[in-house]
Amino acid sequence: MAQYRKTSDLPADALAVFPLPGALVFPRWQLPLNIFEPRYLNMIDDAMRGHRLIGMVQSFGGPRHAPELADVGCAGRITSYAETPDGRYIITLTGICRFAAARELDVTTPYRQVVPNWSAYAGDLDPPADGPEGERRALIRAFRDYATQNRLEADWSAMEDAGLETIVHALATGCPFTPAEKQALLEAPDLAARASALTTLLEFGAAPGGPGPVQ
Repeated sequence: MAQYRKTSDLPADALAVFPLPGALVFPRWQLPLNIFEPRYLNMIDDAMRGHRLIGMVQSFGGPRHAPELADVGCAGRITSYAETPDGRYIITLTGICRFAAARELDVTTPYRQVVPNWSAYAGDLDPPADGPEGERRALIRAFRDYATQNRLEADWSAMEDAGLETIVHALATGCPFTPAEKQALLEAPDLAARASALTTLLEFGAAPGGPGPVQ
């Protein structure tokens, strides 16, 4: 987004985080969320009064009220917001930039906050550079095999027209990979590395006797 040109445009002291296993947002990618827990309703209220940014971060075990957080997440800006008659919020996050959680803050808010370190991911704010056509074709081919092996349906015409970043992020968020595999995709240094890792995951999942979709 235009208002985020450099990491100094992003909050430096504190970022509210939403731990959710299996849910990812990438820079320039959108994630719809249904918010109903009181602590996260509070988080959205506070974000809407401020910079409208929250950090999506995967959780890995631990107590439900304070699960273990992944070291790297991605901040998203609330770009769509609606309230339902039963008190839920239906929002859309648009990914801005990844961050490393330097440390967790001791806070009085019901939701958790971290000190974000953006420095390793400044490139997320640059305009996307599409990869070579051969890389894109290899990824589509790997997904065709994966979808056939696992009896999945896809909009092939839309995929043929989409750029590499769109395909990578759609598959990384939509395919039933494990949280650890999704985290590895999030932490890939750039789009080319993420596309390569994703192609490998799809090829492994398409192999006869491979893991297939997670149930």
